[in-house]
Amino acid sequence: MGSEGTATLETATTTWTRNNPYPATVLENRLLTGSASEKETRHIELDLTGSGVEYLPGDSAGILPVNTCDAVDLVLERLGFAGDEPVVDFYGKPLTLRDALTSWLMIGKLSSSTLKGWAKHTGNPDLSPLVEPGNKEKLEAYLWGREFIDLLEHSPAKLDNPQQLFKLLPRLAPRLYSISSSQALHPNKIDLSVRVVKYESHGRARQGVCSAHIGERTPPGGKLPLFVHSNKLFRLPASPDVPVIMVGPGTGVAPFRAFLQHKQAGRGRWPMWLFFGDQRESQDFLYRDEFLAWRADGTLQRLDLAFSRDQKEKIYVQQRIRENSAELWRWLDQGAYFYVCGDSKRMAPDVEAALLQAVATHSGRGPEYPQEFLTELKKQNRYLRDVY
Repeated sequence: MGSEGTATLETATTTWTRNNPYPATVLENRLLTGSASEKETRHIELDLTGSGVEYLPGDSAGILPVNTCDAVDLVLERLGFAGDEPVVDFYGKPLTLRDALTSWLMIGKLSSSTLKGWAKHTGNPDLSPLVEPGNKEKLEAYLWGREFIDLLEHSPAKLDNPQQLFKLLPRLAPRLYSISSSQALHPNKIDLSVRVVKYESHGRARQGVCSAHIGERTPPGGKLPLFVHSNKLFRLPASPDVPVIMVGPGTGVAPFRAFLQHKQAGRGRWPMWLFFGDQRESQDFLYRDEFLAWRADGTLQRLDLAFSRDQKEKIYVQQRIRENSAELWRWLDQGAYFYVCGDSKRMAPDVEAALLQAVATHSGRGPEYPQEFLTELKKQNRYLRDVY
């Protein structure tokens, strides 16, 4: 951006958005999980100096991914294009087909709209039953774990014009990651806690398009285009003395690290209680030293841990909630806010069930009361979820 004066001038009139992201420099990219962990979770620090980017605890960072060169090469080869063919993007701006497949079009995950468009284009009888109304389960089963290249190999065909890909393929969308730092403590940087998604399907090793781009292909000194996604529904209490209960297994702990940094920076006195869990304490206790230090110095009042694979019977955060249900009810009865971040399919519903059970057991009210209490918590914006 040039000199400091120039940066100030530019950021005074610039709003960083999905269509105009800030090219943040990676300061740090390090492994959070141990070498024997089944997961690869990384700590990413990005430089905001002179950018004018502002965020609050609870917000997310939108990161614009790019597809790998190998993935782009395979698609070009299958379609019989060189890559230097001229096309225009969704806004009419000219670029090459290779650039379009790298930065604009979703090839790393197969969408139903792509499958339907390709079935129509090819007339392939194998694809037709998948896109008929009422075959949703078959369609979803086919799409799972497949990329555009898999479709091209299963049903080869050529395109007359590469511009057709902008109708066949969805736009490559940014991914949102909960910010794991507070700007009150670190004004010129933003931290992310990213699990690199890796799996095998249909005979190929796969990676998450964005998580692998961030974690494995953007070392310190590299650039990540970002913008801030404000989440006003996941904020710390306005009153600085209200108790805060945080449930965040795995990378769901990210916003709660930001909450604790905000408190450390003197922005509130909130009594804080964290439930954290993962597979193994020795390998998967993310930010272990920080959380233990916060508990030791009183920034964190309580820390309850659940490591599912460290004993014969699997233990999850919801079990720790049940074990501490009397104290949990005492905090809630004193006006505590209850936050949940992480997996929406199993963890979040199980945590809600444990919460309802705590209210039923210790409130001393009738059988209808737990649901009424939960409804009231939501109405007061004291039950806040960031689940995905």
